[in-house]
Amino acid sequence: MSSSSSRRRTSHTTHRRAAGVALVGVSALLAAAVQAGAASAAPANASPDRVNPAHAALKLSPSQRAELIRDASSATAQTAREIGLGAKEKLVVKDVVKDADGTTHTRYERTYAGLPVLGGDLIVDTDKQGAAKRVIKATNAALKVSDLTPDVSKSAAEKQAVGRAKALGSTKSAADSARKVIWAGSGKPVLAYETVVGGLQDDGTPNELHVITDAATGAKLYEYQGIETGVGNTQYSGQVTLTTTHSGSTYTLNDGARGGHKTYNLNHGTSGTGSLFSQSTDTWGNGTTSNAATAGADAHYGAAVTWDFYKNTFGRTGIRNDGVAAYSRVHYGNSYVNAFWDDSCFCMTYGDGSNNQDPLTSLDVAGHEMSHGVTSNTAGLNYSGESGGLNEATSDIFGTGVEFYANNSSDPGDYLIGEKIDINGDGTPLRYMDKPSKDGSSADYWYSGVGNKNVHYSSGVANHFFYLLSEGSGAKVINGVSYNSPTSDGLPVTGIGRDKALQIWYRALTTKFTSSTNYAGARTGTLAAAAELYGSSSAEYAAVQDAWAAVNVGSRSGGGGGGGGTSFENGANVSIPDNGPAVTSPITVSGVSGNAPSNLQVSVDIVHTWRGDLVIDLVAPDGTAYRLKNSSYYDSADDVHATYTVNASSETANGTWKLRVQDVASYDTGYIDDWKLTFP
Repeated sequence: MSSSSSRRRTSHTTHRRAAGVALVGVSALLAAAVQAGAASAAPANASPDRVNPAHAALKLSPSQRAELIRDASSATAQTAREIGLGAKEKLVVKDVVKDADGTTHTRYERTYAGLPVLGGDLIVDTDKQGAAKRVIKATNAALKVSDLTPDVSKSAAEKQAVGRAKALGSTKSAADSARKVIWAGSGKPVLAYETVVGGLQDDGTPNELHVITDAATGAKLYEYQGIETGVGNTQYSGQVTLTTTHSGSTYTLNDGARGGHKTYNLNHGTSGTGSLFSQSTDTWGNGTTSNAATAGADAHYGAAVTWDFYKNTFGRTGIRNDGVAAYSRVHYGNSYVNAFWDDSCFCMTYGDGSNNQDPLTSLDVAGHEMSHGVTSNTAGLNYSGESGGLNEATSDIFGTGVEFYANNSSDPGDYLIGEKIDINGDGTPLRYMDKPSKDGSSADYWYSGVGNKNVHYSSGVANHFFYLLSEGSGAKVINGVSYNSPTSDGLPVTGIGRDKALQIWYRALTTKFTSSTNYAGARTGTLAAAAELYGSSSAEYAAVQDAWAAVNVGSRSGGGGGGGGTSFENGANVSIPDNGPAVTSPITVSGVSGNAPSNLQVSVDIVHTWRGDLVIDLVAPDGTAYRLKNSSYYDSADDVHATYTVNASSETANGTWKLRVQDVASYDTGYIDDWKLTFP
């Protein structure tokens, strides 16, 4: 396969299909959310002060959740038939969320001919009678593989994965595991191997590199890292109350009130659990690194606050929502400057920082790491590309929520990440949510190559969105910290408050996002969540549109201007032929006097499985073409959701304008979904 005949999709810039939405018997709520219009399956208006109670998730006890999972598991064959899966496909229940109106959101993994389907996850929404209403898929590609016999040996796939891990700093000479799978994360499903290589990365972080290898060609299709980075006298939160366990003459850092969370001292080791913190008194640490229990107190406190935040904010009982706690390990390695979540041990681990002086056990870091566990047990966002940025941002968003929830005077809530741990050595925070680029690496706005950045830096787009949605743009002071958040289009955003923004993000994560959701899909999911919680005609819904537009994802509410203007839109779908002639979509402008402006806004929504194939022009009424986007061999991401600014001041405003799109390479397809002209 090429740019016309031999293009290979083997680079780290993976080709992923955007999270698709298939609808069963109801109006297209999520499809409507891609555009600026109302989502008709949600109420037009809800209470301005609280979520629509009908669409609020019930606070399920662990036993109630387990019962729902059992019920769904007993009906997987019937569900698979109802949603049109093939005879070789089976569903495996991963999670269930139930709303007050009886709607149930069941998240499934898939198998095909007994093989796990990576990137085949989906969510089925059913009404209170049990009828399927909506299906959200990580991929819409038909799951069909003609040959289940590999042409490439498993040992060859393992060798490739070990070589890749060594290039990233691992010292392992053999893979930990390899298995046959169906890889559906890059468009057409194929037979593949998933190989996992352990060991340590070059900075001392445990390694769990997953490499997906085409079983027919031996080509590397995808890779991601499975390790996601990230009265007590604490170092960062002052003197706090800790829940411990007392047995005989010994106290231990064992929180029986919160699922049995335990905090262990690795004592600079890098494996196992070390020893459970225990002593003869119930006063832990002295507020400095001279006492090993200080870091233990910080971690134990952070775990307790995070548990309480999720339970009291979202009704979630523990990371898996099953009432069972993870555990914490502190004093990992020697001068290890990081913290990480590991699914395999269901635990958080914290290093002691440079020269072992600044343990990474601050409150927002604790909330961040445990939130990786929540993401893993809900959407399962792939830790690579745009979905990896969303994964990291989710942890920053909820870590920030944890810090504000704690209301601790020693560590007031802020929109700075890791401001207490001095990881840079100069007193500056690790990340800034109001203007992510202040860290020197993070992205303020979406652009076509943002998924190529390290996931900690591509996360800036969603972090910035969340800050704008919560607090709005411009200069302000919150809890003594000064912020000044810009927007990509120079237009203002009015915030709806952090509490509502958190509810929208959590609902999208738990009921709308899939493993391959990208930024366009996150916009779709958060709009659908806002419509369900607050109504599609609400200020909250419009604010979600405006906050995404402000980070260059999609268009503004009410016509793209945010501050007014006249808008003209064409929402009719136009198919784009694969490697074929250009197609056009017209908009007739009338009633606008004089010439077009120098800042004409062109908002484009195109669904396509490899946007680098596309050349996009705006054609004025007199035939003059304005190039909006060139083709790019390297831009393998899905879809175009962007607003372009065109100096069209030499053109008469009234007349027929056209969006012209041409696919200039083979093997990928799509369509113009919607486009809009706004005259500010």
